[in-house]
Amino acid sequence: MKPDSPGSLDSIERAHLKDPDDASHVLYRYPAEPEFDGFLQRFWIPVWSVPPGQEAPQRVLAYPVSLVVVARDYARFYGVVPGLSTTTLTGTGWAVGVMCAPAAGALIAGGPMTEHTDRFVDVADVLGGAGQRLTGEVREAMAADPHSPVAHARAMAAFRDALRPLLPVDDDGLLANRVVAFVEGDREVTRVAQVCERFGLSERALQRLVSRRLGLTPKWLIQRRRLQEAAEQLRAGPAALGEVAALLGYADQAHFTRDFARVTAMTPGQFASRHSRRRERGAPADGA
Repeated sequence: MKPDSPGSLDSIERAHLKDPDDASHVLYRYPAEPEFDGFLQRFWIPVWSVPPGQEAPQRVLAYPVSLVVVARDYARFYGVVPGLSTTTLTGTGWAVGVMCAPAAGALIAGGPMTEHTDRFVDVADVLGGAGQRLTGEVREAMAADPHSPVAHARAMAAFRDALRPLLPVDDDGLLANRVVAFVEGDREVTRVAQVCERFGLSERALQRLVSRRLGLTPKWLIQRRRLQEAAEQLRAGPAALGEVAALLGYADQAHFTRDFARVTAMTPGQFASRHSRRRERGAPADGA
């Protein structure tokens, strides 16, 4: 199994509002195996080294999925973060995480994801003894060399062993997967009514589905995809902000600016400026 190739933005990277000058970590990424189709999306393994006294904040416009993450000093199950997810790296360390499919969160949690929106719990709280074994096996695998492909393979095998008993994905979860894929895959989707029409669901039925499987609302799904696309467009630049707003279906630039700034704490212009300076210096594009 090989890590993903670096050097270009993909559907995962566009969610990361990485500072273009951030060289704090190496990020290894691996696809989930076919047996977990519809349940797991991919693994990621960051290994970081931050100089003493410094910090490296990692800001992400999170996708509508849960995460399971094991590190040296914690092992957590994360629900969806509706705002901006920020993790601050310090010192040296590593983590092994898996990005779940939308269907998986409720299967791992054993109930509706509304209980986990914008919060995390210990892996053992949702997986019991399997979570404890997972934590121990991942830490043992990563202890010698966190950059080692052999260590990565052992750690990911531990995740698969812990999560395999939760298969197969139920029909409700498969529908949630399809709804999210539809919203994320078509920038013409700007209204909840379009999603209802596509899947033959009433607005109330759609709201209930998204709430129990993700802990959020259909409207949030659409807004999050638009903001992720906005970050991708601004990073690629140069482009007029009005053009970006129109491309993403906003009625006007002011509405786009308010949405982007409210979630990211940066205006679109400030975000674009950071990346334009990077391009002017001739540095490579972000990639992991």
